[in-house]
Amino acid sequence: MSASSECSYSYEEYRETADWLLANTDISPKVAIICGSGLGGLADLLDNKKVFPYNKIPRFPHSTVQGHKGQLVFGELNGKHCVCMQGRFHFYEGYNTATVTYPVRVFFLLGIETLIVTNAAGGLNPKFKVGDIMLIKDHINMPGFAGQHPLCGRNDEKFGVRFPCMSDAYDRDFARIARETAQELGCDSFLQEGVYCMLAGPSYETIAECRVLQMLGADAVGMSTVPEVVVARHCRMRVFGLSLITNKVVTDYNSTEKANHEEVLETTRMRTEVLQKLVSSFVAKM
Repeated sequence: MSASSECSYSYEEYRETADWLLANTDISPKVAIICGSGLGGLADLLDNKKVFPYNKIPRFPHSTVQGHKGQLVFGELNGKHCVCMQGRFHFYEGYNTATVTYPVRVFFLLGIETLIVTNAAGGLNPKFKVGDIMLIKDHINMPGFAGQHPLCGRNDEKFGVRFPCMSDAYDRDFARIARETAQELGCDSFLQEGVYCMLAGPSYETIAECRVLQMLGADAVGMSTVPEVVVARHCRMRVFGLSLITNKVVTDYNSTEKANHEEVLETTRMRTEVLQKLVSSFVAKM
């Protein structure tokens, strides 16, 4: 599947992918986890794994970004059947909104009820530190403002209603469970909560853009997650989201600091174990 793919897919195409996966695994997952940059190790926690490289799955997109393995992993996490995406899809890879969110509708047809999204993000909130973990309480969909919205086009009622509500996009009960879990694990000192803003990328933000996003009330900024959350809520899934703050955005013209992908991956490696424990314990309590 390439950037030149059709702008939308039929129910039958999603169904073909879902049916192929169901025919090739005995696991019936209720939880899906989308792993952000460098966070694919979450899938290593699964027991009784069955792994499907994206290029072997009918109609599935392919991941092209460093830090994204590009495989779907079925298994059990703390006794619960899950599926993990080791690698997601982005606008900056040349994919359209339908392709970026293709897996989410497939998950719905697999019987997924809860979507957990993780990402690496830049910290806009001056109180945030590198290595903090932010519970996503809301989002700002910048590509959506510009018309790049995953629900544009013909609506298929088999997935959801034409005009879905987004004021409750991130499940508040899940946030409460996550805070309790973080306290039990002793990592609540670097657990934050805030608004995630999505930009299309792939360039990092200018100083002026960062200042604008701060004025809009964004606490963290990244290049993913929001389209997947919108489609999940359209499909009536419950959503839980975490951002790992991997760098502080630059807002001072006298600063010599520069955002780079290597720093993102290095910070991710530093916090991987904690994030894995948090997600694993959270799933056990759902």
